[in-house]
Amino acid sequence: MKSPLTLQSCYRLLKKEFQKYLLKDKSYSFLFEDAPPNEWIAIDCETTGLDVRRDEIISIAAIPIKDMKLLTSERLELLIKPKQELSAQSVRVHRLRACDLEEGLDPQSAARQFLHFVGSRPIVGYYTEFDIAMINKIVYPILGIHLPNLQLDVCNIYYDYKFKQLPPYQQYANADIDLRFVSLMKDLELPSRHGHDALNDAEMAALAFVKLRHLIS
Repeated sequence: MKSPLTLQSCYRLLKKEFQKYLLKDKSYSFLFEDAPPNEWIAIDCETTGLDVRRDEIISIAAIPIKDMKLLTSERLELLIKPKQELSAQSVRVHRLRACDLEEGLDPQSAARQFLHFVGSRPIVGYYTEFDIAMINKIVYPILGIHLPNLQLDVCNIYYDYKFKQLPPYQQYANADIDLRFVSLMKDLELPSRHGHDALNDAEMAALAFVKLRHLIS
């Protein structure tokens, strides 16, 4: 017997149908198919800066998760050549130089590869809002819509998990929960990789997601 639809699930269904109607290129209708059971895609991207309107994506990494296992050998790694010059500050953060991106893809080619790789699977990440906003910039010209995939933020899952462990008096006091990536990984007893690298960050998000699913189940 199917569980009754909640208001939130009804909203998601209506939004999905409306997005499907607006889809510009119908060859991407596969994005609206039912996701394969027990499969997700952990993603991360590096950019020229933190301004969604002005800055550009320069790398994307995506790691499949199937049956709670990371399929790192099937990962996707893309370098994208930006139109703007890289600032010294951004190079210091992600360690990608102009010469590293010289043979990078154009944004539309990268977007097409990303869409075919991800398919209809839910997207997992750490603070996904920014990454998805940047990815939407390059997929929108192709699709005419933003990514329709379900998005799962490790931060939100971790926060809910830690919040439920707090005694009532701390819950009412809105106790502060450390959501920094390094702190989150340490608390979950998971290995940390060097940050601000798309593949490393995607792998850490995937590990945290799998561990949290195990702890919550």
